[in-house]
Amino acid sequence: MKHIYKGLVVCATLAFGSMSAYAQDELTSEELLADNGDKVHVAFRSTDQKDLLGGVSVIDVEELSKQAYTTYSLDFVENVVGGVNGNIWGNNGYLVVVDGMVRDANNVLPTEIDQITILKGAQAVVLYGPRAAKGVIQITTKRGQEGDLRINLHINSGFHFAKSLPKYMGSAEYMTYYNQARQNDGLAPLYSEEDIYNHGSGINPYRYPNLDMYSSDYIKKAYNRTEAIAEVTGGNQRVKYYTTFGYYKEGNLVKVGKNEDNYISRFFVRGNMDLKLNDILTAQADANVTFYDSYTAKGNWWSNAASLRPNRVAPLIPLEYIEEADKATWATINASNHLIGGKYFLGGTQLDPTNPIADAYAAGDSKFVSRQFQFNTLFNVDLKGLTKGLMFRARYGIDYSTTYNQGYDNTYASFAPVWTSYNGKEMIGEVTQYGEDSKSGSENVSNTTYRYTYNISAQFDYGRTFGEGHNVFAM
Repeated sequence: MKHIYKGLVVCATLAFGSMSAYAQDELTSEELLADNGDKVHVAFRSTDQKDLLGGVSVIDVEELSKQAYTTYSLDFVENVVGGVNGNIWGNNGYLVVVDGMVRDANNVLPTEIDQITILKGAQAVVLYGPRAAKGVIQITTKRGQEGDLRINLHINSGFHFAKSLPKYMGSAEYMTYYNQARQNDGLAPLYSEEDIYNHGSGINPYRYPNLDMYSSDYIKKAYNRTEAIAEVTGGNQRVKYYTTFGYYKEGNLVKVGKNEDNYISRFFVRGNMDLKLNDILTAQADANVTFYDSYTAKGNWWSNAASLRPNRVAPLIPLEYIEEADKATWATINASNHLIGGKYFLGGTQLDPTNPIADAYAAGDSKFVSRQFQFNTLFNVDLKGLTKGLMFRARYGIDYSTTYNQGYDNTYASFAPVWTSYNGKEMIGEVTQYGEDSKSGSENVSNTTYRYTYNISAQFDYGRTFGEGHNVFAM
């Protein structure tokens, strides 16, 4: 099913949206209204930190990133700002604003961020309207600095280890405790002592399974995440620019079937430019492109690991247990589309015709795809020709986002062996098939979403210093 969302956000702050008065050293109107690294970015403007209203917290992400490595844009917020624990005012319904535009926090990386401002007080969020009723997190990305061309290269690579994994109960223990539970309920035991011994002894793990989905047969010791990001900045009094681009890829712990190929990847390019066209007109132009992909095999490994009983099914059974002369069994097995490595067939039972290990090989895969493009402009017009301290600002932004899932959905057959003894050796005498192999070869595309968001705002700012220390600002 296709879903199309179109949103229009218009924030008009053309008259008395905010007014404040405070005393400080005399500043020019340009200094009062300038967007630079010495300012704190609040609703629709920047101001000195000492002149902030209550309910505003500021994080210097660029500086913190030199001391600690993180991969999510808001990771520093809970560590630095008191009272924030996944939410600002009682839930996670806060508004996220990136470079003055309403956007998603997960589409900007910490290395791209200059500053995060958390607006908690009513006076701080009023200009953003009812959507900001639960607070605002305002993200400001880095901008160019005057000077020669500078290039920074960041490369981070690391391995993720499981600190610990659950201890999977063995078949013998499970069957013993299950019998005990039935006895407590006044019921007869389900498993015989011989069955419990055979499952626990490991005499034939394919006939008497003892499955452990957390074992090293299925789980890697570690997986890798590697990230490479370049930053280019420079400029002069007329033009300043900041460009960053990068790529990261992350694996996963499961190494069974297509799960071994599971990954998350992200490629992005961001460019921010500041222009001084003349003494009264300045402008900014920003653009960002992001390509995000997440590939997974069908099935939920960790959910199944928490519920699949260890004695119920042997997921992969060697073909060598089938007697060469057993043409009927070979005909059934060879009709399967899924002989793993030419050595195993997929095991199953009437109660468990499918299982997560067989899913990993035969059920198909899914890839989540996200493509985002963002563009915004800002114009500042100094109206000092009309009256000193008056400035007009106008912003326009457009975001385009498309997401969808693509992949293959397959059904597969599994086989329950009937065991027999031949010349003192356990062999498979016949198999019972559950399910059918079905592979259309057609790729499925689902959950398609297109989203367009337009951000428009316009405002007059007035900033003057009267006397020797009475500064007035109105928006």
